[in-house]
Amino acid sequence: MTGSTRSSDGLDPRRKRLLFRCWHRGTREMDLLLGRFADAHIASLSDAEVGDLERLIELHDHDLYAAFSDKQPIEAEFADGIFLRIKSFSATDPAA
Repeated sequence: MTGSTRSSDGLDPRRKRLLFRCWHRGTREMDLLLGRFADAHIASLSDAEVGDLERLIELHDHDLYAAFSDKQPIEAEFADGIFLRIKSFSATDPAA
């Protein structure tokens, strides 16, 4: 079981794949962080934001988690945009 509360029905193949990848990261912490964000926003992301998220999740879980928890800075190219949206979402997510 992934933990996802969202069906991939109605999503284009690119978003379906991204939803799956957000819930299957390798560490449970990142599954929950990225997966919950994807559940809530995957359908409404612009194509540019989908591309940004695809690039962001190529980073290692350890580095991403450290950046989301303010233990180390994220690479400059990821320091705003989708990274900040996810970080803000996780701060206000009642399930977190």
